[in-house]
Amino acid sequence: MPEINISHLDEQQVQLLAEMCILIDENDNKIGADTKKNCHLNENIDKGLLHRAFSVFLFNTENKLLLQQRSDAKITFPGCFTNSCCSHPLSNPGELEENNAIGVKRAAQRRLKAELGIPLEEVDPNEMHYLTRIYYKAQSDGIWGEHEIDYILFLRKNVTLNPDPNEIKSYCYVSKEELKEIMKKAAGGEIKLTPWFKIIVDTFLFKWWDNLNHLSQFVDHEKIHRL
Repeated sequence: MPEINISHLDEQQVQLLAEMCILIDENDNKIGADTKKNCHLNENIDKGLLHRAFSVFLFNTENKLLLQQRSDAKITFPGCFTNSCCSHPLSNPGELEENNAIGVKRAAQRRLKAELGIPLEEVDPNEMHYLTRIYYKAQSDGIWGEHEIDYILFLRKNVTLNPDPNEIKSYCYVSKEELKEIMKKAAGGEIKLTPWFKIIVDTFLFKWWDNLNHLSQFVDHEKIHRL
């Protein structure tokens, strides 16, 4: 694996690079494990290294969506606006369990606490709706990037927020109309979005959002959308 100089990066974020992500093939079959660092280096992504990930869309009971702006300390896509929480299940027994994506849901619960400070008891994995999976690849800069199969998780609940500033620069709840304004600002170059969030908004989000009480019609655990 290539040697990359990480001495200039944020110390807390560098520690997370040692976490073990789940390596998968293009059909989301587990084939091994590797560090978060190796999974996010473009040099390895170009050779096909692919890992499992998730994106949480957390709505309050007013049906507003929680957005976050990633901190400037983040190694990939710093300062970008994105959905409520995006991360990776780890290669451990609890988060590898695949029945009804419970391992991914446990990982989401863990990261909602780590990033947003939401108490574990407020986000029960069994309350999360696993809709479908999305495959995408994107470069953050010349060194770092993403290459993931992303599990889409929906949750509607009022939660207690206490974000970690090393993870999150800002956050807000938005209506559909407010998100459309944010998308216009991003198209005009005023703000930056993560690539996976833009893909999901452009392709799926609004029809899902229109049907928060009827999400079962959109559940598809067979297909991996390749976008």
